[in-house]
Amino acid sequence: MVAESAEAARILVVDDERVIREILAEFLSLEGFSVHTVEDGEKALTELRLHPYDLLITDLKMPRLSGLQLLEKVESERLGVLTVLMTGFGTVETAIEAMKKGAYDYLLKPFKVEEVIHVVERALYRQRLQAENIRLREALTIYKVSEAIALSHDIERILDVVLRAAIDEVKADVATLHLRDPRSGQYEERVKIVASDSDPVTGLPSPAFGILTEQFASGVPILAHGGKASRFFTESAAPQDLASFVAVPLQVRGDMVGVLNVFSFTQGKKFDEGHRKMLAVLASRAASALDNARLYSELVTSNNSLTAANQSLEEMFQQTVAGFAQALEESDMYTRGHSERVAVYSEVLARGLTLPDSEIRRIVQAGVMHDVGKIGVRYDMLNKPGKLTPEEIAVFRQHPEKGKRILEPVPCLHGLIDGCWCHHEWFDGGGYPRGLSGHNIPLVGRIVSIADAYDAMTSDRAYRRALSHEVAVGEIERCAGTQFDPELADAFVKLIEAWRLQMRERGHGSLIPR
Repeated sequence: MVAESAEAARILVVDDERVIREILAEFLSLEGFSVHTVEDGEKALTELRLHPYDLLITDLKMPRLSGLQLLEKVESERLGVLTVLMTGFGTVETAIEAMKKGAYDYLLKPFKVEEVIHVVERALYRQRLQAENIRLREALTIYKVSEAIALSHDIERILDVVLRAAIDEVKADVATLHLRDPRSGQYEERVKIVASDSDPVTGLPSPAFGILTEQFASGVPILAHGGKASRFFTESAAPQDLASFVAVPLQVRGDMVGVLNVFSFTQGKKFDEGHRKMLAVLASRAASALDNARLYSELVTSNNSLTAANQSLEEMFQQTVAGFAQALEESDMYTRGHSERVAVYSEVLARGLTLPDSEIRRIVQAGVMHDVGKIGVRYDMLNKPGKLTPEEIAVFRQHPEKGKRILEPVPCLHGLIDGCWCHHEWFDGGGYPRGLSGHNIPLVGRIVSIADAYDAMTSDRAYRRALSHEVAVGEIERCAGTQFDPELADAFVKLIEAWRLQMRERGHGSLIPR
């Protein structure tokens, strides 16, 4: 089957000939795709506005709205779908015109099934690469924004950075940020930014903060389109040209201190759940930065600002990079929670060695951060079901070095570098990236190595099912002295058994590997 993902790719077929529609729908459905058909360009445009599709296959010559006209509408309304044109009158000029208007490819009638499948596969592969690039770009934006606002105690600059990032990342027309006055409890607009390429916006609706806070308190996300957004404003109706609206809370220790709002007044430009989650991360960073700025100001007044501010900055950087690494894991069912579990197993071993509390904290944080370098490894490579090629192995083995480079520019994260850089070194010198051996491998690297291997073995992966606890422990014992520090391996086997017993006694048996 072509479509292997849990959710089949959605394809919209447009042709005024019923036979062509039925043939394409039949063999594309047999290949595992979700196929919908319509008979003309007008209906196709309506369908694309209402539902998301991964690929549009449309005839060139149709009544009411031709394939090229439909393509122009798709591009102008930014509907986010790749387009393949079909024609029985193909010429070089036709192909060039189609590509200029944004088409991905074109098919000549009569077409062969294999040819269609080949074009569809290439188009969907491009879509996956674009989606992966977007995820990486968003993650990098979060990191850069967090770094920028963490170094500033100017509230106005923090608000400006956050709103400009919101505008750029979700392509909104307008973004506003309201902060709650702690004395009156009222929300006041502190900053508003209009996208540089947007038309002037007048009569911007006022958010109904009573309704917003109720929604936030109940955990209901606020993402609405067109007239359905009206209930979130104080006016009786939202502006007719409002296409989409998202609001996310700024919260500090459970207390809502502000609201970030974005508006789209561009026809066809609707925000989606991915945009809302991106804004939620930005809002979280902004809330932390605002809280740090307030704290810094208060501590300057009390002559104790520097120590507390540095501590706050360190925590923020750690939260940023940890959240960055965990955000990447959350998009993958196989690695979700991996870093947190590695941190837990690292702590079990570190505490069993009776290390100082400060060293245990550093080891736990290193466990959380150890795979941050995988931002540089393609998503499909990390989850490849089969054996990696030598070239893919070489790329994969770069992630410890990449992790070191991510952490190195931030002084307060230097203590975590060894765990990220050295967790694939082997005790006998056969590991990577530097081929260190024995006690030349930092202790944190030797600890995280065992914790990482144990969780990898006891978790489901794309290439195999999870191994049992007994099998994983047996492998650690077998590899003691080659891959693992033999003393630490022996200690881990004993300590993990004791930890598992404690978890069962506390009623948390479902949280431990079987």
